[in-house]
Amino acid sequence: MAQASTFTDSALSDKVKEFLTRFKDRDGNYKYVDAIDEMMPKNAKYIIVDYNDLVIEPQIEIMFSQNPDRIFDAFARAIKEALQTRFPEYAEKIKDEVRVRLINFPLERSLRQINAETIGKITSVSGMVVRASEVKPLAKELVFVCPDEHPTKVIQLKGMDVKIPIVCDNPSCKHRDFELKPEASKFIDFQILRLQELPEDLPPGQLPHYIDVTTRQDLVDNSRPGDRIILTGVVRVEQESVAGVQRGHSGLYRLRIEGNNIEFLSGRGSKTDRKIGREEISPEEEKLIKSLAQSSDVYQRLIDSFAPHIQGQSLIKEAILLLIVGSNQRLLGDGSKIRGDINVFLVGDPGTAKSEMLKFCARIAPRGLYTSGRGSTAAGLTAAVVRDKTGIMMLEAGAVVLGDQGLVSIDEFDKMKPEDRSALHEVMEQQSASIAKGGIVATLNARTSILAAANPMYGKYDPFKNITENVNLPIPLLTRFDLIFVVRDIPTKERDMQIAKHIIRRNTSQGTDKKSVIEVDLLTKYLSYAKRGTPELTKEAEAKILDYYLQMRNVESEEMITVTPRQLEGIVRLSTARARLLMKDKVEEEDAERAIFLIQSMLQDAGVDVNTGKVDLGVLQGKPRSEVSKMQLFMDILKGLEGDNKVPVEEKTFVKELEKSEKFTEEEARNYIRRMLREASIYESKPGHYNRV
Repeated sequence: MAQASTFTDSALSDKVKEFLTRFKDRDGNYKYVDAIDEMMPKNAKYIIVDYNDLVIEPQIEIMFSQNPDRIFDAFARAIKEALQTRFPEYAEKIKDEVRVRLINFPLERSLRQINAETIGKITSVSGMVVRASEVKPLAKELVFVCPDEHPTKVIQLKGMDVKIPIVCDNPSCKHRDFELKPEASKFIDFQILRLQELPEDLPPGQLPHYIDVTTRQDLVDNSRPGDRIILTGVVRVEQESVAGVQRGHSGLYRLRIEGNNIEFLSGRGSKTDRKIGREEISPEEEKLIKSLAQSSDVYQRLIDSFAPHIQGQSLIKEAILLLIVGSNQRLLGDGSKIRGDINVFLVGDPGTAKSEMLKFCARIAPRGLYTSGRGSTAAGLTAAVVRDKTGIMMLEAGAVVLGDQGLVSIDEFDKMKPEDRSALHEVMEQQSASIAKGGIVATLNARTSILAAANPMYGKYDPFKNITENVNLPIPLLTRFDLIFVVRDIPTKERDMQIAKHIIRRNTSQGTDKKSVIEVDLLTKYLSYAKRGTPELTKEAEAKILDYYLQMRNVESEEMITVTPRQLEGIVRLSTARARLLMKDKVEEEDAERAIFLIQSMLQDAGVDVNTGKVDLGVLQGKPRSEVSKMQLFMDILKGLEGDNKVPVEEKTFVKELEKSEKFTEEEARNYIRRMLREASIYESKPGHYNRV
């Protein structure tokens, strides 16, 4: 039998054609004949060939490792010939664009293993798309004309260089100057992607490698920044221009992959399951998930399975699970959107496992990213405009855009620079990130849940101060969080005992062994399956939420405003998320009750005004009502005493008047005067006398 490499090109394509027309799959269907028949109705220009099917044709298979370009050409010719017998017109129309796409190529390398030895070979590599250029036309075949209108063809094959013709094709013609005729030339779409190593494949202490990938025809715009993909393609080299060396004479080259096919990686980029498509839940897993959802204690089990290596904190774990599942985004008739994503903020003492929860959350979420506030900028969180080495301006997606329809955990939220943090205002309410730089004006989707954690200003949370004084965060940002948890480290004997035992057990050989815990992969699949649900509010749940809202608005004792419509939306979101997590199609009364319980426990935690001991949402919005009214009173009394002529007011009379109002004791009044002096609301006009500023 002749060696495959000794075949002529036409013999090779006959061999391939024979394989395509004769191959039957397990069910006895002619798989590739059907695929070719479907090309015209689908208007497709390629068929997908599974590499595993080529095992029966060792001669074809060996060509892929020896000379991939030849075998790809042979496939293209074979498919074209097979098409010509069935749809001659369609075959003629797409004759230059037919090609094959290969899936399940077994030789998978990591990005680090793509080196000089792999040049010219076919390989498949997994990575994350971090950047995509715009789509540009690439010349396939250029037609030049000389001044006498004689056409001269230049076929641009390898690399990016086009040599302009020197002499005209017409022998009698002497012209040496040519111009391009674009309408007679042929172009195809072309795009450059940048593929970066997956974080989980990184060897310790290394920076992630990246490689540029060129994609053509229908592969362009197939994957977006943030997608994890397996790319199959041929490794190429192109010359690098080095400063000081005449162009084209440099000995340095750089690697590039010419993409042949893109498959999407499931959830966490495990090497085993290479399935195409984004929802990778097999029917067996679906059965498992559904039976899990039916069990009576599923809610508790889910909470226990979230970060089982952390003892306690089940309320926070529950909130984070609801955040991962989220509620569905609603479109109103006028085109405006109501956000469905839940944002949660944890603030608390050091060593209360906040960062652990954030990391775990980013790991099990169907699409999750973890960043730390110290090293994040506004551009890195939303989007940046970068200039490529070719001079093309490119839009590079940041964390919240990469995490679209997923979640982003931001640790050390208080350590971010204020101007960087302000980039999140729009993300958290409008669910988009807008950018206007370098002539690129774009609004990108950022339908992202944000889970943030921060430490209190003075190291430990001070229970005698309100939350705004404990956390160094702007108030508009605080009100955008649906739930705020204060994680306090209060020593209690039995709890400390449990935690200590738990930590010690975690560090011994038997580790944490819990029978009821759902394993991580299944938990991720459960959550991504739960995200598909769209439960509707029932009448009982609506009534429950309404009652609670009106009751909370009705605390009229000291003109305290307790809840705002934002909290109402938060309750609806939380109850929908809970119904979704339990895979129900209706939001029932118990879901609403649980959501109200969560909001209520947040208010008991973070929303209590420490001066009066009452729940008061003014606390989350800067100044509690009691403070505001006291301050108002203080200023009114001073104004009254000053009269119209702005007389300096003596301290003694002032303190007496303040005491008469029964809101101040003498000591409080004097302290208040000192405080107002510090805040520069009043000034000492002459010793012991005060005026308003």
